[in-house]
Amino acid sequence: MVKKIIACLLVFCIVIVLYNQCTKESPAKDKNIKVFTAFFDTSGQQLDSNNKIKMKIAEITGARCDETWLNGRSRESAVNDYIASGEYPDFVPGGKEFLEAGALLPVDQYWEDYPNIYNYMPQEDWDSLRQDDGHIYWIPQFGVVNGKDCEVVHQGEAFWIQTRVLKWAGYPDIRTVEEYFSLIRAYVKANPVMEDGRKNIPFTILCDDWKFFCLENVPQFLDGYPNDGCCITDPVTRKVMDYNVTPTAKKYFKLLNREFKNGIIDPESFTSTYEEYLEKLSTGAVLGMVDQWWDFAYDINASYDNLGLAGMGCSYVPLPITISRNIKNKWHVKRSNELDISKGISVTVSCKDVEGAFQFINDLLGQEVQNLRFWGIKGEDYEADSNGLFYKTPEQGNRTNNPALQTGHFCMYPYFPRIEGISKDGINAFSPEYQESIFFDSLAPDVRECFEAYGCKNYVDMLGGNEQPGKWYPLYSYALNLTYSTEAGRVWKDMDSVKRQWLPRVVMADDFEETWDSYMKAYNGCNPGIFFKNLQQELNRRVKSK
Repeated sequence: MVKKIIACLLVFCIVIVLYNQCTKESPAKDKNIKVFTAFFDTSGQQLDSNNKIKMKIAEITGARCDETWLNGRSRESAVNDYIASGEYPDFVPGGKEFLEAGALLPVDQYWEDYPNIYNYMPQEDWDSLRQDDGHIYWIPQFGVVNGKDCEVVHQGEAFWIQTRVLKWAGYPDIRTVEEYFSLIRAYVKANPVMEDGRKNIPFTILCDDWKFFCLENVPQFLDGYPNDGCCITDPVTRKVMDYNVTPTAKKYFKLLNREFKNGIIDPESFTSTYEEYLEKLSTGAVLGMVDQWWDFAYDINASYDNLGLAGMGCSYVPLPITISRNIKNKWHVKRSNELDISKGISVTVSCKDVEGAFQFINDLLGQEVQNLRFWGIKGEDYEADSNGLFYKTPEQGNRTNNPALQTGHFCMYPYFPRIEGISKDGINAFSPEYQESIFFDSLAPDVRECFEAYGCKNYVDMLGGNEQPGKWYPLYSYALNLTYSTEAGRVWKDMDSVKRQWLPRVVMADDFEETWDSYMKAYNGCNPGIFFKNLQQELNRRVKSK
């Protein structure tokens, strides 16, 4: 009898212990942890509620943020819904739309209490963000570099091609758009399917929502200009010009029209969503496309690892493509030269704890938290040698692309501000992919072989680097903030609408010349001269003020 009583008591105690463990609040749900909300106008990954690094960051900062992404919605509808309701998350992507809606709080009224924010950029850069009322309403998240650039990855736009295509052709010197498509045509004729029998897709184009740039802005690069985004600018005369109406623009879209008729361009290009585009790339079947690295690479890595696609030569590298060989490409401009002041992260008027929100941003910029965001947990995701240099074991290198760890372990808070370049320790790159030793060791064999064949060490070498073309650069940081409240803004929106309507038609047209003429008539009907005159005034202002 006594034994039965003791046994029952033991069972009861075990139940109580298990109950306490199950009901005990984790750090992420601790009542002392502040919880903020954020909306970002791009696709993103939803993290698990008990994400390990997110919880560790919460322990250090006393706060966490639950992020919401577009994921299927259009940017325009999502932003308009918030503005119409007048209710906002604590953080939003700052820009003129939210500013004109009265949704944003001025950063410069709070920043003196938050040194990591106040010292984030030189005063000259902060001043370039001041609006008409003299205040600053958002903090740029990218392009703020400490020390030297550590660029080994070309994050920007380019013509990408799979290494198997280049290897098959003996690693040829491809520099023009005509040579690029000739190579793809030849490859797909000789290799209509992949090793596993899947049909190769020669070239696809992302056109979904604001990522329509993959189709429309290519002519600026083909003529040897960097990404001003909304125009091309002569660096000598400082004259703003329209890349949409140049001879190169017509020549490029005529070439696309030809390749569409030849079956080289994916017929689903103009109807696929961004998610469908990524799914297509993740199969390894797409030989080439124009896109920005950040827009596709990180999303397809896990699939490439799981399917062994890198071993099949499906990794992408950029090529220095222009319209003719006598034009030097300027696809890559050093990131420290390309600060986008058109947007950033903002604290909204709906935030109930403004000081706490700014403190959270401030703390995310601290070195300990930055290491957690981008490197992970020491001893688990990376190691440090006797000199303090970070490195990864092969096993740790494989963790990065593990889908379960992407949602359950790693937490980059990718659209919050970060300090790029060299960490404050003066030794390590801010993120592993920029650490030269890790970068080369982590390269897929097909990419390493490709780089060696071209005498390159990294993706940037494949293109060549360029300094900032002028003090005005980049002008897209001005254009992106134009709204319907200004004449130039209305014209630019109309121009964009016409291009979205007509460029797919131009590419698919039976009669290219007739369709191009109709497109140009519709385009010129927007009075684009009003927009470019406004851009010229902005360029002149920037040059004069610096």
